[in-house]
Parts: sequence; structure tokens; C-alpha cells
Amino acid sequence: MNSPSNIGVLLVTAAVLGIGSISHAANESGWPYTGKLIDGSTFTLNSQIAEKVKAKQPISYLFSYASSSTDLYSAQIKAGYDQTLTSANAIYPLDPRAIAPATAYDANLQISQIEAQFNSNQIDCLSIAVNGADAFTEITRRLMAEGIPVFTNGAPTNGNELGQFTQIPEKEGVQAADLVLDWIKKTGKDIKVFAVSGGNPSATWAQGRMISFEKRIKEAIPDAKFVTDSTNALNTTFAAAQQYDAFSAFFLAHPEVQLMLNVDQGAGQADKAIADAGRVGEVYTLGWNNTDDQLDGIKQGIQLALLDQKWSDQGGFGALACATFLATGEILPNTQKLVVVGPEQVDEARAELRKLLGN
Repeated sequence: MNSPSNIGVLLVTAAVLGIGSISHAANESGWPYTGKLIDGSTFTLNSQIAEKVKAKQPISYLFSYASSSTDLYSAQIKAGYDQTLTSANAIYPLDPRAIAPATAYDANLQISQIEAQFNSNQIDCLSIAVNGADAFTEITRRLMAEGIPVFTNGAPTNGNELGQFTQIPEKEGVQAADLVLDWIKKTGKDIKVFAVSGGNPSATWAQGRMISFEKRIKEAIPDAKFVTDSTNALNTTFAAAQQYDAFSAFFLAHPEVQLMLNVDQGAGQADKAIADAGRVGEVYTLGWNNTDDQLDGIKQGIQLALLDQKWSDQGGFGALACATFLATGEILPNTQKLVVVGPEQVDEARAELRKLLGN
């Protein structure tokens, strides 16, 4: 990409803080560690965890993510978790574990898994890949009240954790709309009919992206029509075969649609449905996350671009955040960036994906 990996930014941040190894841990006067929470209140590290850190003993780090079986997402976020463990251990030694529901995006099951680990005293620091603004607020509150550091990633939350590593959906939608509007201006395309879709359209992050996208488009194109919007978005699920079927049926029923926005990883299946229907050059797409099928669609001229929120960086953030906080008391900033991958970046993005996944 033209911009560095956000994990790289985090590692640079760690170097600037002077936390290259546990030899930089705070002195006796630094115990117990405290930190400012999102609402401005003060967090104090659990005394038992503080004693572990004081003795330089490995701490139990838990990463809880949304699904271990979801196409594309699961492999990338787990790979990101794996790839930062060595760097995190150089900051402070971790005893790491990653857990996730086998089913797709089951917040209740994800919470019950965290609670089981907490009840068996297996969490000294926690990172949660969240899938909604409110779903994890209570479990975050309870663990933080016990002095267990909690960080979240993936989507903004209404929790009071130590830190978040996330995009702001309302800004993402505007960025996506501006990308479309710039493309319309450059190509002279007369695009007036839009639709929106997603694997979980009711999720707060999906709603934020769709609502802000539509608002920005209509500001620039007052007579734009949205066949689907945030209230009735096409629900494609997260399974590739179901996504393809949903898009194929939709485009057959709505031949007037000229641009389909997918607010997660499903745009690649929309690209295939458009190609199979012989409508290349008539219907265009825009989507999120770095996937092979979307890169193929960009190459074919069907998809304008993909907006990469870096699942791998989200998966890797927690280990670095926990190690940094326990070694120094510092809280890593939210450096999450949405990276645009257009035709000029396809080959580089594909190479990055191959390297991440090891194939």
C-alpha cells in the first residue's frame, strides 16, 4: 500500500515510548498501574496482576474475536493476532490465548466465553473484537471494575475501556461516498441509482456506514435514488455462496441499480454476479476489506475500490496494547486507518494478503 501497516505504526509507537523489552518496566513507585478511561475516570490495575508484573511473570492475555468460521474475516484477524505476539512479548511476556464462537457473530456466546475465562481466573488483560456498540459494554464494565485492563477493536463501542482500535463508521461512509463522487467526476458516468447491502445490516457499524454514505451522495446528487438504504438494506449474510445468490437475485429484480455499496466483505460476490449476468460496465460496486474476489473485481473494472480496515491490525492490537500498558502504564493510541485499494494498488494488496495468510 501507499501507507504503512497500522501495526507498523503501533510498533513505532512502542519504540518511541522506549518499551523494547521488559527491562524498561516501571520502578517500584509505579505500582499499581493506573490509566485514564474513555470517560476520564481512573482505572487501577488489580493488585494480583500488579504483583505478577512486578515479578516480571507472564500475564494471561486473552483475545476474544467474533467468529472462528466466517469466510475471510476469521483467517485474517487470527493471522494478525499471531503475527504480533513476538513483538508484544519483547515488550512484556504474555501467556496468550485466542477464542471465538464457531458460529458467525454470536455476541452472547462470545460474552459467555469471556465470562468462563474470567470465572476461572484466566484473564490478566483482555482484547475484544466487538461487533456492536452496546453488546460488550457490561462485560467491559465488570472486568474493568475488577482491575483487569480491557481494550476493544473492530468497531466503536459505548464501553469505558482503556482504549479502542477502530474506524468511525460515520466517517467511513463519507470517505466511501467521496470516493464514488470523485470517480463519477473523473469518468463522466451518469450514476443516479444506488443500493446498499451487508452481511449484518442492522449492526451499528453497518448502519453508520450506510447512513453517512447515502447522506453524502444525496448532498452531491440531489436526485439520487436509493433502491435500498439503511432501513431495508440487502442482507447477504457472510457466507460467499449465499452472498452470490442474494446479489444475483437482487440485480435480476432491480436492473435499474447502477452502484451497489457493500459495507463489509461481500462486494466480491456482487462482482461475480454482475459478471455472470453480462452487466460489466453497467453496474459497479464498492466494498470493505482486502479479499481476493474483490481484488479480482477491481481488476475487471466492476469494483471501484475496496476500503481495507485491516482486520489483521485489529487482531494484533490487543497483544501490543496489553504488553505496553503492563510494561509502562502507557495506553496505545487509536491509529486505525482505512486504506483505499484501487486499480493501482491491487497487485500490492494481493501480495500483502498472500504474505499475511502464508500462501
